[in-house]
Amino acid sequence: MQKPVSISKPATLISRLYDFGLLIKFKLLLFVVFSASFAYLLGVEGAIDWSRFFWLSLGGVLVTGAANGLNEIFEKDFDALMSRTSNRPLPAGRMHANEATIFSIIMGLAGMYVLAHYLNLLCGILGMTAMFLYAFAYTPMKRITPFSVFVGAIPGAMPPLIGWVAATGELSVEAFMLFSIQFLWQFPHFWAIAWRLDDDYSKAGFRLLPSKGGKNKATAFQTVIYSASLIPAGLMPYWMNLTGIISASIVTAIAIIFTWYAYQLYQTCSDKAARNLMFASIIYLPVVMIAFVLDKV
Repeated sequence: MQKPVSISKPATLISRLYDFGLLIKFKLLLFVVFSASFAYLLGVEGAIDWSRFFWLSLGGVLVTGAANGLNEIFEKDFDALMSRTSNRPLPAGRMHANEATIFSIIMGLAGMYVLAHYLNLLCGILGMTAMFLYAFAYTPMKRITPFSVFVGAIPGAMPPLIGWVAATGELSVEAFMLFSIQFLWQFPHFWAIAWRLDDDYSKAGFRLLPSKGGKNKATAFQTVIYSASLIPAGLMPYWMNLTGIISASIVTAIAIIFTWYAYQLYQTCSDKAARNLMFASIIYLPVVMIAFVLDKV
């Protein structure tokens, strides 16, 4: 097991803030809050209550940051084995596990309070469920079974549920439509990343690709199936009269392009194709959310 790296000079305020940003995976966190915010804008009727929008964003930041922090605490020894994660603050020795734990717990409790108190109890329950599934189910399962990706996709798809409930106060069919899109999207997105980083993940014993053979046709075929499933899933808001024909056309077109990139991975089984699919997945979700909100009926 790699030993923590000693620090040769005192940490500055900027470096400490940067390390806390790494602990909570700040870039990923913003992406999660983005999807919750757009679901709120899609669900709200009449004038937007910007105070609720603020509390939703703050609660989402706190709960997601807590889940990410707990994930890094539990995986610090494994992160030390992988090139892409060895410089995170915990495996690199720039932050103590107790410090990270206290910080993450405070964030989690504060986030659940914000969601439950300033929005509604259901938002708080959903936020708590997402945090616990991610930190205490998905995280330990990553070294046991590829089924962990399915488990992790559940909390990963909850932000749209929380955003919709913040706007409407209920878990409706529309909420689960948005959930299903983000749920299905995560499989090709995450498998494209896992494909490129398979060697690094293997150093820590993480089993993330769906096929036992790893980077093969069977894995690539599953990315095609999940990508293609986004075509009918993306049309559901239109069929339910939640959005209009313009966004339906945009969402269908980008889902077809997304599926084409997945098919290229199936054809070539190359790291280049996996990288292209990963970038396509990063573009897909924001385009879909923005199209839905701008074309709201």
